[in-house]
Amino acid sequence: MKNERLASQKPWILRHTTTLVTLVAVVCYVGFIQWVWGWAQIVGIWRTAGLGIASTALLLLLMTYVLRTWRIYDYFPRETKGSFRRLFRVVQVHNLLNVMLPFRSGELSFPLLMKQEFGVSITRASAALLVMRLFDLHALFAAAGFGLALEHRNLWLWLLWALFAFSPAIAFALKEGLLRQARKISHPKLQHMMAELEQGLPANTSSFIRAWGVTLVNWFVKIAVMAWVLVLLANIGLAAGFGGGLGGELSSVLPLHAPGGIGTYPAGITAGALAFGAERSESALAELGQAAINAHLLIILSSVIGAGLSMLVAGRSKTPR
Repeated sequence: MKNERLASQKPWILRHTTTLVTLVAVVCYVGFIQWVWGWAQIVGIWRTAGLGIASTALLLLLMTYVLRTWRIYDYFPRETKGSFRRLFRVVQVHNLLNVMLPFRSGELSFPLLMKQEFGVSITRASAALLVMRLFDLHALFAAAGFGLALEHRNLWLWLLWALFAFSPAIAFALKEGLLRQARKISHPKLQHMMAELEQGLPANTSSFIRAWGVTLVNWFVKIAVMAWVLVLLANIGLAAGFGGGLGGELSSVLPLHAPGGIGTYPAGITAGALAFGAERSESALAELGQAAINAHLLIILSSVIGAGLSMLVAGRSKTPR
């Protein structure tokens, strides 16, 4: 109560800093696009490509949100049993906040939502989120490494890639030894925290394989969709489309993420596409820039639609006491 009272006494601008920063970024982004290309030209690209393509891409992106929900559903089977729809809402709200808030600050919502909706402790939910984010980063970097190894066809690069590709399995194999050392900590509070952290790790080999496998499938689908969209909209090769999809997603999972991914996501797409062989002429860059903005708008739209659908299907919240 005291903290709430102190927070309410802060100046309005300090209490709404994140919202104001996001709104300013959105207005600047909208104005910049109108000044450089014009929104009519940006949106017109979809009319050329066809609404069927946009609808298919949106549907596939929404499927990745279902995969993410199942990953958490399987990760917390006892707490979430019979509550897939409520968990879908948690995942979608968390995803939307991650998309819209700067510097990955939306991640903070996941432990809070899991505690509110399913009674999972903050420490355990945070540990699980950390593991899942490591899975996500590994999948993206492994995909980038695969592309580089394929391009350069160097034996040492392939060996390094293989070592990195299987590093999660190596880390999981070493888990028990590391935990045994951690259990030797004598301080009661630290022991309790370590126990909570341990519960946030995959319980056994099969749960580890399922979480890892679903992560790989999820990112394969999402990057494939983004590559497909970029190939169609920017008239680039498949390798450049793959690099663009990968670059955009890497920009979204790293701490440099701007509010709503505004600027950073299209920049990531452009950088990734160029790194994988996209043309660098002025006209090609202009076309790629427009396609990158449309791909980013598709991501935002899928997040908003996903959050809206989750609210419709979730049913009544059963907040643990």
